[in-house]
Amino acid sequence: MKILVFAGSTRQQSFNRRLAAVGAEAAHIEGAQATLLELADFDIPMYHADLEARGTPADVIRLKEIMDAHPAWIIVTPEYNGSYTGLLKNTLDWASSPVAGHPVFADGSRPFAGKVVGMLSASNGALGGLRAQSHLAPLLINLGCWLAPRQYALPRAASAFGEQGQLTDPAQQAQVQAVVSQVLWAAERLHGTE
Repeated sequence: MKILVFAGSTRQQSFNRRLAAVGAEAAHIEGAQATLLELADFDIPMYHADLEARGTPADVIRLKEIMDAHPAWIIVTPEYNGSYTGLLKNTLDWASSPVAGHPVFADGSRPFAGKVVGMLSASNGALGGLRAQSHLAPLLINLGCWLAPRQYALPRAASAFGEQGQLTDPAQQAQVQAVVSQVLWAAERLHGTE
């Protein structure tokens, strides 16, 4: 099973990017083919319809193709002001926007419809980014995703990671593994072994 893992942050020392790497490794442990996507590798402007009318940027098409090729996703969301980041919203807005005349992305349902998505988050606060997940969930459902009921918010993230980027608490690692396992389990049942 192919699974896409990405964080809604490009900050170099982002807790959420670290947690995304942990999630990708958890998928490898499950025997899945994990792609760890870095949003910083894409040149995606702020969305607005006038820009889109001049043509969808090439990196948006590239992002859509990568997302479409993976039946399962793990989205790791930072929490800014009690919600998910502008970067993540902008990414999802572009990815969900129809591309006129495109053979795959013309209607706007792809790459989202039917994807099995799990949510993780990390924050230095006690809630671990849980409020961002509560805002992100309705957006993903509205886009046609199958949202895994299991999710995990990593609290006190500044002290959660070891020098090699791993989670030092086995119970926290088990929580991440459980989210990834559930997403892969559901995706295999919905999509077979794509």
